[in-house]
Amino acid sequence: MAVALSSGPASAAQGPEDDIPRTIVTRVSGGDLIFRTVLRIAGITVLALTGMILIFLILRSLGAFQRAGLGFFTTANFLPETSNQFGIAALLPDSAAIAVVALAIAVPTGVAVALYISEYAPSGLRAPMIAVIDLMAAIPSIIYALWGLFFFMPRILGTMEWLRRHLGWFPVFHSGKSDILASYVGSPLIAGPVVSLMVIPIITSLSRQVFSQAPQGEREAAYALGSTKWGMVRAVVLPFGRAGIIGASILGLGRALGETIAVTFILTPLTYVFTIHLIQGGGNSITAEIANFYTQYDAKGIAALLACGLVLFTSTLIVNSLASIVISRSRSGAATAAD
Repeated sequence: MAVALSSGPASAAQGPEDDIPRTIVTRVSGGDLIFRTVLRIAGITVLALTGMILIFLILRSLGAFQRAGLGFFTTANFLPETSNQFGIAALLPDSAAIAVVALAIAVPTGVAVALYISEYAPSGLRAPMIAVIDLMAAIPSIIYALWGLFFFMPRILGTMEWLRRHLGWFPVFHSGKSDILASYVGSPLIAGPVVSLMVIPIITSLSRQVFSQAPQGEREAAYALGSTKWGMVRAVVLPFGRAGIIGASILGLGRALGETIAVTFILTPLTYVFTIHLIQGGGNSITAEIANFYTQYDAKGIAALLACGLVLFTSTLIVNSLASIVISRSRSGAATAAD
C-alpha cells in the first residue's frame, strides 16, 4: 500500500540561510569594562616603556656609533675616552660563553626537576618543591653573587686544575697561563655555574607547566598499550613539551645574557682579549663592563657604554621574542591559549 508523504512545513527542506549560527551578544557590565580598561592601559604602558628605553639608548649611543663605525662590532679594545678604538668584539663573546655554560647546566637540571615534580613526586612533596623553585627565582642576584664569590669559587679551583690536567687537550679546559690555582680565579667557567642557579627556576617553572598540560587521554592510551611510566613520559610528555622546553631555554638564555651582579662580582676583567680557554681568569662581559666603569667614564665613555647596553637590550629582546614565537606555535602553547 502506498503511503503519501506530507509536503507540509515540517517536512520542507531547510535552506542554507537557516543554518547560520546566531551571534550571542552579552552586555558588558561596568566592572568588566573597568577591568578591561585597566588591563589595556597596563599592556600599552609596558610597550610604551620598552619603546622609550629603546629610543633613549639609540639617542644616547649615536655619538659612540658615529665615532667607532662598524668597528664597534669588530674592535676588541675599549678605550672610548682616548681614541675611537673601542668595541664589543671581546665583550660579547664572553657574555655568550657565560650564558652557554649556564644553559649547559640549567637546561638538563631544570627539565629533570620539572619532570620529577609533574610526574614522579608524591603529592605531599610536590607543593613544597614548587614553593622552593619559586623562592629561588625570588632570591636577589646579590645573594647568588656573594655565594659564588666566597663559597663556590674557592672550592671549585681544585676541580678546575683537575680538568686542566686530564681534559687540557680540549681548548675550553686548557689554560694558556700556568697551573697555579690563582690563574683560574674569575674565569667564565666559574661565572657560568653561578648564573645557572638563576636560570634553573625559569626553566623548571615553565617546563613543569608544559608537562602538566600533556593530554590525559594520550597518557592513558600509552598505559593501555603496556607502556611503563618512563615509556609514557618519553612517548607523550616529552614530545608534547618539546617546544615548551626550547622556549624556556631561550628565555633562560635571555636571563643569562642580562645578568650583571653575579658576573661583575666573579669576573676579573684584566684585558679585552677574547679567548676560548674559558678556564683561565681575566674574562669580561658587557654587563660587567657597564657596572664596573659607568662611574669612571666621561660623556664619551658613557655613550660607549650605552651603545653596549643597546646591543645587549636588542639581543635580549630578540631572544625573548623568539621564545614567545616558539611557545605560541607549539602544541603545548596552543593548548594553553585554548584554555
